[in-house]
Amino acid sequence: QVQLVESGGGSVQAGGSLRLSCVVSGYTYSSGCMGWFRQAPGKEREGVAAIYASHGSAYYANSVKGRFTISQDNAKNTVYLQMNSLKPEDTAMYYCAAGGRCWVFNFEHWDQGTQVTVSS
Repeated sequence: QVQLVESGGGSVQAGGSLRLSCVVSGYTYSSGCMGWFRQAPGKEREGVAAIYASHGSAYYANSVKGRFTISQDNAKNTVYLQMNSLKPEDTAMYYCAAGGRCWVFNFEHWDQGTQVTVSS
């Protein structure tokens, strides 16, 4: 059973930073896709960032390129999303996800999400 335990959400002012962490268990972390997607009220789900743990290839939504960085610590089965220069439009529920196809942010498993709120 895949388990994803996410932490690090919260509230920040525009221009600030947050880092999300996600510990993965029950999944072949070393060979699979890990990432995040987000969903704001009344909006469609949006893939944010994804990475293949085995070789580190990363993918980003255009809306976050240059501001967000996804990284991994394979020894800890943990994936991180560093979010810098946050904007009010980044406000959403962020979900850690695993499995599927990274390049299209098509995930198979995800957690209950953590709220990120960016105030202007």
